[in-house]
Amino acid sequence: MIALLLSPYGAYLGLALLVLYYLVPYLNRSHLRDIPAPGLAAFSNLWLLLQTRRGHRFVTVDNAHKKYGKLVRLAPRHTSIADDAAIQAVYGHGNGFLKSDFYDAFVSIHRGLFNTRDRAEHTRKRKTVSHTFSMKSIGQFEQYIHGNVELFVKQWNRLADTQRNPKTGYASLDALNWFNYLAFDIIGDLAFGAPFGMLDKGKDIAEMRKTPDAPPSYVQAVEVLNRRGEVSATLGCYPALKPYAKYLPDRFFRDGIQAVEDLAGIAVARVNERLRPEVMANNTRVDLLARLMEGKDQNGEKLGRAELTAEALTQLIAGSDTTSNTSCAILYWCMRTPGVIEKLHKVLDEAIPQDIDVPTHSMVKDIPYLQWVIWETMRIHSTSAMGLPREIPAGNPPVTISGHTFYPGDIVSVPSYTIHRSPEIWGPDAEQFVPERWDPSRLTARQKAAFIPFSTGPRACVGRNVAEMELLVICGTVFRLFDFEMQHEGPMETREGFLRKPLGLDVGMKRRQPGSA
Repeated sequence: MIALLLSPYGAYLGLALLVLYYLVPYLNRSHLRDIPAPGLAAFSNLWLLLQTRRGHRFVTVDNAHKKYGKLVRLAPRHTSIADDAAIQAVYGHGNGFLKSDFYDAFVSIHRGLFNTRDRAEHTRKRKTVSHTFSMKSIGQFEQYIHGNVELFVKQWNRLADTQRNPKTGYASLDALNWFNYLAFDIIGDLAFGAPFGMLDKGKDIAEMRKTPDAPPSYVQAVEVLNRRGEVSATLGCYPALKPYAKYLPDRFFRDGIQAVEDLAGIAVARVNERLRPEVMANNTRVDLLARLMEGKDQNGEKLGRAELTAEALTQLIAGSDTTSNTSCAILYWCMRTPGVIEKLHKVLDEAIPQDIDVPTHSMVKDIPYLQWVIWETMRIHSTSAMGLPREIPAGNPPVTISGHTFYPGDIVSVPSYTIHRSPEIWGPDAEQFVPERWDPSRLTARQKAAFIPFSTGPRACVGRNVAEMELLVICGTVFRLFDFEMQHEGPMETREGFLRKPLGLDVGMKRRQPGSA
């Protein structure tokens, strides 16, 4: 065999093996051949990996659907279905579908609630934390959200007073940075009993430890989180590459793998601090880590240190950049859409007492227009923009979705960015920011069912209630206490890893007197 490979025919043999490597999976999925595919997507996962590596997968997939229709083959086994009627079929309760091997690329330390693919394991893990995030339970978290937003206001007031431009009256800042600091400090407080201190320091910094006993070092947590999301989403397109990623010539992978390790180290450091005997002895509050410590493993024992840290890492990731990205997008879309901020001023001034800076959740949760603004941003920005892949497991019967029959081993997804901007669903103004579309007298049942910012079904976001509470309090505070001037040149650019995140938002900011015109 070796002699053959070294012979003049070796190159032809190598080429033939390469062709077979990609052709056999294609032929093995003959029932998918009638589904159109861009480029070489039908033959190799490398096409989707390349689109994800570029950071604009959601745009590429959206354009493919505009060109080819509702069904697009993104990889040999993976079909994207841009049909709102497919949402329940793919993600709903009782269909038996599993998370695909895409999620294997996100495993760090130990499988967690987000990346476990086993149905029984997921049920056990979700049971541990779901009651913590119920509307009844999250009331105890509000004081910690409130305290961090108060510090946010204090810091912005300081900037408004000390860095204002005497000609314009506005202080210049990148709003994204401050929303990142706020979101990280809130999740630090909720999950680990203490904020990271980013708001206080005015910069992105967090302690990390490779092991609980290792000496501490410090990293930029937001940058680490972003890199981790980008590399994991990219490797998720070809999970077999993960063990070799740091050896690839593209530095993106080497830096990304380091970010995965650093992010795990942040969770190790925070859990280590929280579990110190003197901290445990003096702790009187119920945070997410305390709830996790009440959980059991598959043998009915208390969670081991690795699983506990992995679950804490899941909460850290899920509760930070989702909130900051959405907060930044809300500010951007409100500033660029005439009349929206003025309407927010009016409803917020009417609902919140003048002597209150940071409103309680009860003060803002029933303000329709504020809620419409948040929902409309979630629709048009779509922080979670990609289609989350689900695999039809072995033993499942064939299933027909959007007129096509799929079989065990097939992977399907519904791209939320495309669904959220579909003129067929949302009307001719689907590309415009229109908060009033959420008025119950205008909102259709179809639109309501097609809105999936937190996904849906048994694997939907367990922290939705906390996220919505945070956004209501943050937006109710920011738009009431501050005026803004757009200093950003051109549209707000975004880049997609697992989530779609803004790359920055330059604004002018000054104090506003509540009740003023």
